[in-house]
This record gives sequence, structure tokens and C-alpha cells, in this order.
Amino acid sequence: MNKEPLQIFEEYQTAANFKASLGKRGMNEQNRINERFFIGDQWYGANCGNERPLVRHNVIKRIGEYKMSQILSESLSVNFSAEGVSSDKSDRESEEIGLVLGRLSDYYDITAERVQLNFLHDRLLRNAFVTGTGVLYTYWDPEVRTGLFADHDKTAPITGDISCEVLDIENVFFADPYVMDVQKQPYVIFLSHVETADVLREAKRYGASAATLSVIAEEEQGGKVTVLTKLFKEYKSGGGYTIKSIKVTERAIVRQEFDTGLTLYPLSVFQWERRDGLIYGESEVTYLVPNQIAINRMITANVWSAMTTGMPMMVINGDTVGDGITNEPGQIIKVFGSNEDVAGAVKYIAPPDYGSHFEMSVQSLIENTMTQSGANEVALGDSRADNATALMTMRSAALMPLNLIKNRFYCFVEETAKIWADLWLAYYGQRKIKARGEKGVVYIPFDAEQYRHLMLTSKIVVGSDTVYSDKERLEALLTLYEKGILDRKEFIRRVPNGLLADKYALLEETEDDHDRL
Repeated sequence: MNKEPLQIFEEYQTAANFKASLGKRGMNEQNRINERFFIGDQWYGANCGNERPLVRHNVIKRIGEYKMSQILSESLSVNFSAEGVSSDKSDRESEEIGLVLGRLSDYYDITAERVQLNFLHDRLLRNAFVTGTGVLYTYWDPEVRTGLFADHDKTAPITGDISCEVLDIENVFFADPYVMDVQKQPYVIFLSHVETADVLREAKRYGASAATLSVIAEEEQGGKVTVLTKLFKEYKSGGGYTIKSIKVTERAIVRQEFDTGLTLYPLSVFQWERRDGLIYGESEVTYLVPNQIAINRMITANVWSAMTTGMPMMVINGDTVGDGITNEPGQIIKVFGSNEDVAGAVKYIAPPDYGSHFEMSVQSLIENTMTQSGANEVALGDSRADNATALMTMRSAALMPLNLIKNRFYCFVEETAKIWADLWLAYYGQRKIKARGEKGVVYIPFDAEQYRHLMLTSKIVVGSDTVYSDKERLEALLTLYEKGILDRKEFIRRVPNGLLADKYALLEETEDDHDRL
């Protein structure tokens, strides 16, 4: 039997044992608890029965969704640059590289739309809030259809492009958990449970023997096989390194070691709260759980008190009242005997009186929990201001603590952009890349091999954050147009996307009218 699968599984088990040692319950168990509390399954395992209503006032989800929405509220774009390349336009080579980098910056937006990056960011942030760590894996998918062809007769389609997947942190294992930078890790391992037929098909594609296929089939459990994918560095004699990969089951090799051609691990990690000297982040939910339990218990007790006050418990004299009493409002009870028997047949037990201070305590606990988490009434929009300026000032002050998390997210996006550029340069070869301009969609020639030597960097450009809607922005543009500050062409160009049908066609017609004049 090959030694590689056994060694990789031992490395995986070591990393899994480290995760199990984190916190009081271990990472995986704590993450399962956090997930239940986030979605609202907050009485799980309490063994309270079904006799009384178990109330949930989910402050955890409201805090999380508020923070996630604020992080994603601003539009993001990326500008690429290259180390060692000047912006001097008199240098022809530098000018050409600058034009290519500008095209890649635009192509980032095209790719983000294709892979549905906004949806991936939403899922990643949810994972990070619940578990402390969000992971985005970018890989080359040879099956992606591009719509391009290598010949004029369109008989040789160009296939293959990058794809992205959000990974659960429970299935990602780092060689050294005390190294916070992913790119400094000696290796990274991914765990996945794959359909047996898919694993066998992939193994056949990469030349697995009949004996190997038999071993893989024997490892099947519930129709699936556990597969480990290992990414690691191999250093070159002349300096630098390349990223290699191997895919195995516990006792067999699915795909032999191969060179990915990449210079970066195609893995970007976002920590919601950083732990000092640890690559795994900390979840805010873990420390909100005790408050959530207290809130649910207090509200449940308050609701139960209100119900028993409105429908108090009935006590009956069994000597004078027969069976069939249900304590339902308006029920007629037959009593046989004297007036004294009637008077003493039924009594109600008055429940304990919960004073107003109890309800105030519940409300105070909810407000304090929200405030300490940075989700106070100003941030949530529940407060009132005298004018728009006061509202924006109050809102900016309330959102200030969230900027630390936002900055970490922006760094994560920049790291993802560099990974995308690394994949483009490694796999694209000679092909056309899609671009969108004022005159519509065009395809621009791109030779990746020509720019493989570049050391690319990325810089996030954050769109302006505003509380105004597209309607209000359009009204402001109309005012400027009516006053003659903007001409027709400038007005159309600045109209928010989606408000004008065929905006670019209308803009082109406006330019043609201007040329005729």
C-alpha cells in the first residue's frame, strides 16, 4: 500500500485533534451549538416538555444579520498593479502592462458576476459569524464553458475557468494553526465526503489501476467515500516555490501528486474575531449564548405568568363535582347539594404576581445585549433624528466599531483577487477576456504567458456608503440637468444602473446626435 495516503491521514488526524482541544467543547461541537442558536433552535436539549410555550426572542440572529448586511452594504471593486512597474507613460512596456492590469481590474467584476461572488460572500460571512472563520476556495474547473473558440470555424471550443466554493471550517485543516497567514502554511488539507461513483470516475481519469479502484470501492460508507485533498509547497532549486496537490482516500490515491502551476494557495480566510497567534477565528455567538438563554427563560416565565393569570388553575370538590372538567372558559359545571356545597365546589388558585420590574429586567437585558454587541437602536434604524444630517452623524458614530471587521473583510477580498489573478496567469494561455464598456460587451485579446513574471498586487475600491435611494439620486441628477450643470450625455452616464432600459444604447445615440450637430 502507498505511504502517501497513510501519512496524509495522520496529518489530518493531528489537525483534527487540535481543533477538538479548542475551548471547553472543542471547535466542532461549539460550532454546532452556535448554529442551532443562530437559526432559532434554542431550546434543544433543555428537556422542558411540551406543557408550556417555550418562547424565543432571537437576538443572536438579529445582531448577526445586521452586521453582515452592513459589511456587504458597500459595492467593492478591485484595482490591480504590479511591483516594479512604473506608471510612466513614456515607457512603452510599462504603459502596455498598465493597460493590461486595467483590463484585469474590469475583468474582476465580470468574473465576480459569473461566480455569484455576492452570494458567496453572504454565505461566507454567515459561516464566519457562527463559527468564527469563513473560507473561500478558488479552483480551476475544466468543464466551464466560455462561449469562445480557438478557431474561426468554431469547432474547437475553449473550456475551463475559475470557480469558487465556500468551505466549512470543520473541513479545512492547516499544517500549523499558530501561523495566521495562509500563504505561510507548509500545507493545507481539505476533507470532503464524495459519492463513490464520482471518486471512481476521477480516479479512472487519472490512470488509477484496477487494484486501486477496488480499494476505493471497499472504503465506501453510506454511498460515499472520505477524500482528502492536500495542497503543499515545493521549493525550486533556483528560488521560489510552486503549489502542488494530491488527492487520496484513507488507503488509495485518487490523483497522483501534480503541479498546479500556482504561486499562491487558492484559499482565502476571513476571521470574524481574531485570536492572538491562531489561524482559526473566534465566533461572537459563543459569548452571546448565555445571554440568549437568560432572555428566553425570562420571557417564557413572563408569558406563562400571563397565561395563568388570565386562565388560573381550578380546584374542585370531588364530592360534589363530577368528572369532565377541562378548565375551559365558559364551561358549565353541574353541582348537586346545598348552597354551601355550590359555593365550595370550585376555587381558583391565584398565580404569583410578576411585577413591572420583571418585564423591565427582560427588556433591559435585551437592550444591553444588543448595545454591547454594537447593534443599538441607532445602528438598527429604530431611533429618530430631527434631520438627515443628524441621522447620518448618529449612524456613522454607531457604525464606527464595525469598521474593524469591515477592514478585515476588505483584506480578505484583496487576497481573493490576488488568487484569481494567479489562476488567470497560470491557466488562461492565449484567449480573449470579456469586458463591458459604454458601447456594450467586447472581447479583448489576452496572453497570460506574457505576464507570468509579474508580481501582482490588488487594492480594494470601496463604493460610497449612502442612506439615499436610487430615486433620490435620480432627483438630484435631474436638478443638476435642469440647471444646466450637466448636459444630456453626462446625465445619462450618471443615471444609476437599472433605472434606464438600454442605457448604453441611449448614450450611443446621444453621442451620434452630438456628432451630427
